[in-house]
Order: sequence, then structure tokens, then C-alpha cells
Amino acid sequence: MPHDKDSGAKPAGPCAMVIFGAGGDLTKRLVIPALYNLTCAHLLPQELAIVGFDRIDQTTEQWTSSLAKMTEEFANAGSNQAKFSKDAWQFLAERMTYFKGDLTDDNSYESLKRELAEIDRTRNTGGNYLFYLAVAERFFGTVVEHLGHSCLTCETDGFWRRVVVEKPFGHDLQSAQDLDKQILKVIDERQVYRIDHFLGKETVQNIMLFRFANGLFEPLWNRDRIDHVQITVAETVGVEKRGSFYEKTGALRDMVPNHVFQLVAMTAMEAPNSFSADAIRSEKAKVIEAVRLCNPCDMTCNAVRGQYTAGVIDGENVPGYRQEADVAPDSVAETYVALKLMIDNWRWSGVPFYVRTGKRMAHRKTQIAIRFKQVPAALLRNTEFEKPAPNWLLLRIQPDEGMALEFGAKIPGPSMRIGDVRMDFKYHDYFGTAPATGYETLLYDVMMGDATLFQRADNIEAGWSVVQPVLDDWAKNVGKALAFYSAGSQGPAEADELLARDGHSWRVIS
Repeated sequence: MPHDKDSGAKPAGPCAMVIFGAGGDLTKRLVIPALYNLTCAHLLPQELAIVGFDRIDQTTEQWTSSLAKMTEEFANAGSNQAKFSKDAWQFLAERMTYFKGDLTDDNSYESLKRELAEIDRTRNTGGNYLFYLAVAERFFGTVVEHLGHSCLTCETDGFWRRVVVEKPFGHDLQSAQDLDKQILKVIDERQVYRIDHFLGKETVQNIMLFRFANGLFEPLWNRDRIDHVQITVAETVGVEKRGSFYEKTGALRDMVPNHVFQLVAMTAMEAPNSFSADAIRSEKAKVIEAVRLCNPCDMTCNAVRGQYTAGVIDGENVPGYRQEADVAPDSVAETYVALKLMIDNWRWSGVPFYVRTGKRMAHRKTQIAIRFKQVPAALLRNTEFEKPAPNWLLLRIQPDEGMALEFGAKIPGPSMRIGDVRMDFKYHDYFGTAPATGYETLLYDVMMGDATLFQRADNIEAGWSVVQPVLDDWAKNVGKALAFYSAGSQGPAEADELLARDGHSWRVIS
């Protein structure tokens, strides 16, 4: 998302944005800072209203004041960036209203309806409503149903009504299907924006352009040239204060059907027939539908379930998962998962996709690593570099968004020696970047009605279909031993074996 008025993007049209869960952490850390960045980029309309909906008893002034400090800290996070703009914050604060309400009470929605009608009249927001569900998953269907009862989702006289749904979207295949049915009884699929902040990252968005707009790479993007793909989503943080949530969820449910599979889809999808939202989302859904994890007889070999123990991160001792607050002393919840995926289509047949995600890892890193097949050894036989280092294309999502290409080159001198070369591109070096939450592009796109970066129901359900056999196996074999790993390490040894059986090894997380 560009952060200057010369970006060429036009401001969004008039609308009122209702944030359900206005007092929550998501609103404070991500949604409001993203709106602040959009203000700085001159991409929000003058005719804008932001209504915070929550059960907390507070005034509009108290709500905006509680958000101002965190937004200022966020804006000042970049040492070489412009500092917090009081003018930009004032623009937002003047358009913010707090509304005390109950998510489960129809009367609250009727009162909200009257509030929005008054806002339409006084602020010229045009009758366009964006409802952001920054609430617990169990309330997603409830909020949409109540919005429907009060006709707040009804589109008449050219007005639009859109609903943004956060993750997790379901906790297994059946619950995802049930939630889709519940929501789609009230609104159309085109009104639903299932958000995943990973898709707001510049590198993720650039994958399609990188692949489909460069004649250099697209001919190589197939089973003839690519040996295997590694996707890593590693975090150094533990479960923090979410022990009770993680006990019921685990790393597989929390990360794989959404974040990880979106990276798989962007990497492996076929070229769409256009850059329209439906064309892109159709190709993403098709490739996830082609993913094959494994069959029950080799589940153990292709799905690793890990849990961190005590260790050291950045020089500090940290506890093991079972010592965290609200975690059972004999918990079997996984904090790490590694999977071997195959994609049963013409482009990727025989090319393994290895994915891993975990907490308390050695470093924070999200990366797609593509290893190319090596050249025939005939020319290099009987030399000291008969097997040269492999070629890698690295797509870094976070931190230090960018790309790198690793290949071999002759070391200057009279003898024939090969050295490893790395060409590195960083977004910050070329374009400059401001602190961003990953939500800026996504919120702007919702206001503009562009669903390209949002998940469709079939995409969500296809992702759950892939992991459901693993969930079922783990549920039936609760006592199956976990693969433990020390906090601050590269992960469990069993994950290394997952690749070693195929003659591969994980790239070091550094």
C-alpha cells in the first residue's frame, strides 16, 4: 500500500465503518493504525464515519484517547520515517463515535441503525456501510444474523453493505461449512470479505506480478525446473496471554488453513485470465483443491506435531509451553507443525511443498523458498565442485520484505572455483516503507469493493479439507508422542527427518 498522495490511487468513496469489538486488541493494534496510515496516504474520504461498537461503558472521548497513544507509538516505530501526524489523527478522531451495544441484542442493532441514519444525514456518508467483525469467532454468525434482522445488510438505492470477517473462519471443515451457510443465508458472497492480513503484505501481493509479468521466471515455474518448495512461518513469541485459546486451537488450526495455504496458493496457482477478483480467487481455490497431504497410512511420516520446551531466545530464558499461563501441565496442543504437501495437477506433479510454522523459533521469519533443479553433472564430473550449491529463489514476507536469488559464479583467479552469490532486493532500499500493519491495502480494497485479496467460501473450505485428516488422526491418537523442541531452536528433529527422507533439508531460520 503506497503511503503518499502521489501514488496514483484515488480516495475511497463515502462510507460509515462500524467496528464490532472496538475495545479489543485487534482494533487497537491493527485496524485503527491502518486507518491512520490510510489517512496519511490521503486515501480515506472526507465523508467518513467510524463507529466503535462494544459493550464497554465509555464515551467517544475515552475511546479515541485510548487509541491515540498506541497509534502514536506505532507511527513512530520506524526510525527513519515521518513521525506521528497530529493532523492525520485529528482527521480520524473527528470522525469517530463510540456506541455501547450488545452483540446478541436486537435492540442494540436497531439503535445502531438509527445512529447510522443520523450519521448519513449529518456527515453525508452516502448510506454505504462497512461492518468489521473484530470479535471472537463464536460471534461471527450472530452479528451477521442480527445485522440482517435489522436490515442493515440490505442493499437498496445503490448503497453497498459489506461485512469483513476475521480469522479463524471455523475450527474444522464442518464448522467452516456451517459458518458459511449461516452467513450466506443473510448476505451474498460478494458482500463477505474474509480477511487475512498476510495478503496485505507487499511481497505476497507482488508474487503474482513477479510470476506473471516477468518472462524470465514464468517459464521456470513448474515441475521441469523446480525441485521443491519450502514455506516457513516462524515466530519467536510464545502463546503470550492466549494459553486458553491455544489449548483449544493449536498451530495447525491457527495458521495452516489460512495464512500458510494462502502462501501456497499464491505460489502455485495458475495464471488467471485477468486480474479481476473472481478470476484470481478461482485459480487460488483450484490449486488448494488439488493439494494432497497424505493418506492415513503415512500420516505420521508427513505431518509433524511439535511443542516447545524451555529455552533461550535473544539471550533470555523463556518457559516451555506447558509452563505458560492457562496451559495444562500435560497439554498435547501443538505449537509447531510441519507438513509435506503434493499438488496433483499438471504444473506441480511430483514437486513436494514442505510447510512449517511454529512459535518460539530461533528467529521471526516468513519466507517462501523455491529450490531449482540442479544441472546435469557431466560437465562438472571429476572436479571439486561436481555437485555445486543449489539455486534458490527466496521470497521474504517478513521481516525485511523482499526477494533474493542464490546461484553460483566463478571466483576470480587462475583456477576454476565456484563461489555462492546472492542477489538481494529489499523493498525498503528501493521504494522506502512506512510502518504498516498489513491491513492498509485490505481496508482500502473493502471500501473500493475489490475482493481480490480476500478469501471466498470455496477457498476456505478447500483449505480445511486438506488438514481435516490430520485433525482427525490427532484426535483419535491423543496419546501419540509430541515432537518436542527447545525454545529458540530450529524446531523438532522429526521435522528434519520429514525432508531427509527425500534427500532434502530445511533452510536455516536466521
